[in-house]
Parts: sequence; structure tokens; C-alpha cells
Amino acid sequence: MTDKRRLGASELRIIPLVLGGNVFGWTADRDASFAVLDAFVAGGGTMIDTADVYSAWVDGHRGGESETMIGAWLRERGVRDRVLIATKVGMLPGEGGEKLAPARIVAACEASLLRLGTDRIDLYFAHQDDEQQPQEAVAEAFATLVQAGKVRVLGASNFHAGRLKAAVEAARAAALPHYQVLQPEYNLVSRHRFEGELQDYCVTENVGVVPYYGLASGFLTGKYRTSDDLSKSVRGARMGDLLDGRGAAVLGAMDAVAAESGATLAQIALAWLIAQPGVTAPIASATSATQVEELLGATAIRLTADQLERLTTAGA
Repeated sequence: MTDKRRLGASELRIIPLVLGGNVFGWTADRDASFAVLDAFVAGGGTMIDTADVYSAWVDGHRGGESETMIGAWLRERGVRDRVLIATKVGMLPGEGGEKLAPARIVAACEASLLRLGTDRIDLYFAHQDDEQQPQEAVAEAFATLVQAGKVRVLGASNFHAGRLKAAVEAARAAALPHYQVLQPEYNLVSRHRFEGELQDYCVTENVGVVPYYGLASGFLTGKYRTSDDLSKSVRGARMGDLLDGRGAAVLGAMDAVAAESGATLAQIALAWLIAQPGVTAPIASATSATQVEELLGATAIRLTADQLERLTTAGA
């Protein structure tokens, strides 16, 4: 059984892999979603990450599809007390306004609770920063949810260092709950949004980090290696820049580590993240039970110092 890690200074403890829920109700239908969720829990998985906006970008969808699917699974399987649920507010407009308007935070939480069929959200993220709202007012809105027992821990996603620090300080000054978890974009080929000041702050302040895009939308699985591969999926068009940049060098270093360790490229990409300072657990999504088993395998891999250095250098 994989050891659990404490998520920053919060009360939550999770294995070093979070299951991404963006595919549920989108590229994974009910049967596929349930199979993925079942496999994750059977394999010792602890936290599922979703958002109210998943998957509003699909024609005919309004948002909430992922939460609704997870809620149906929770009810049918009766496993609410066995998993931690993380969701987000700030990208789906609706009752109360847009982004992090205080009234929107409260209304969106109620809507998420209803879709999930639960009485509490274990980890509630501000999905993006909102510079139009006073940070103390945002903190007060989140505090009402914590004080009501509807939210256990607060997190921030897509915040840069200065704004995260200011938000935490504003909440602390008002004796309100503050962000204890950060969800940034971070992987072997996209490091600039986290490394440096933001990572240093998280390490110093013991902010737990659960990065998204851990596999760079599939690039780090080795699926895209030549220009001919870019037509393999709708995401392929975005992979050309990675191939032209540091992507080829990173894949080469990963191939060498794979030959040495027997691990898959996806497992190596996640294992590298798991080993980075400040990172508690990367987020990765799957559309089949087989993929879940592969992803969970990353939690058992221990890359050597030399392997970590070679991977880090290739992506620098």
C-alpha cells in the first residue's frame, strides 16, 4: 500500500497521485467513468479532483457534468467516506456573478454539493485569481463555507506567487481560513509557471501542491514524437511547439530512464513530479481501468538522483 502524504499543513492525507475528473461525462461515458473510479479506489486511490466548469467547453454541455457523474458514482457505490473530493469555483459564471464574486462562491458551492450528492467538499479551490474582488471579501466568502462545515480545506489554482502570498496574508490578518493547497500547471516540459518564486513560497509556507497537466496533455506518454504524430488526436496541433522546443530532448531522457527502470513514460513523468520539492501529488486523468493501473504504478517508482538530474536537465 502506498504511503499517504499530508497535503501541506492541512488535515488531509493522500497518496501521491490525484485522479483528474475532467474526462467524466466528456470523453468517458458513465460506464467508462465508473470503471475508472472503481479502479482508482481499488488501487488505493484517495482524492478525486474535479471542477464545476467541467465540461462546459463541449457543445451542448453547461458545466457540472463531471461533478454529476462523480455524484452518481458516489451514491451507487456508497464510498463517500473512502475518498476525498476536490472541486473548484471561478470559471463557471452563474448565480451570484462571475469568477470569485463572494455571492458566486457561496452559490457555486451549493450547486456543487447538490451535483456531488454530498454534504461537504474536502478541498475547495479558487479555480483562477480574480483581481476585481478584494481578497479579504473572497476570504470571508470561503470562510462562511468552512464555518458551516460545507468545505474542509481551501486551495488556489492558477495563482502567481505575489497574489497567492497576498491572499494568504489577507486571510491571516482577518483571522480567516486561508489557502493551504496550490494547483498549478507543472510538468517536465512546462516548468516556468511553478518553479522559482512560487515553488519557493509553497515550500517555505508548507502549501501542498497538486499540479495539473502532469503528462502535458499526453505528450509525455510518448504519443507525439514526429510531425506525422500530430494528427493522432484533437490535441495534436498543440504538440508541435513542444516537439520544436525541449520536448524531443525530454522524451529522449525519459526513454533512457524507461530502459533502465522498466517504467512507462507516463509513470516516469509522474514519478519526476512526485519527487519535486513542495509537490504532494500530481493530478492525472484516465479513460480506462488499465490506464488507472498504469498511473497508480507511478507512486511505487523511486527514480535515482542521477535519473532525476538527467530528466531535469533535459527539460531546462
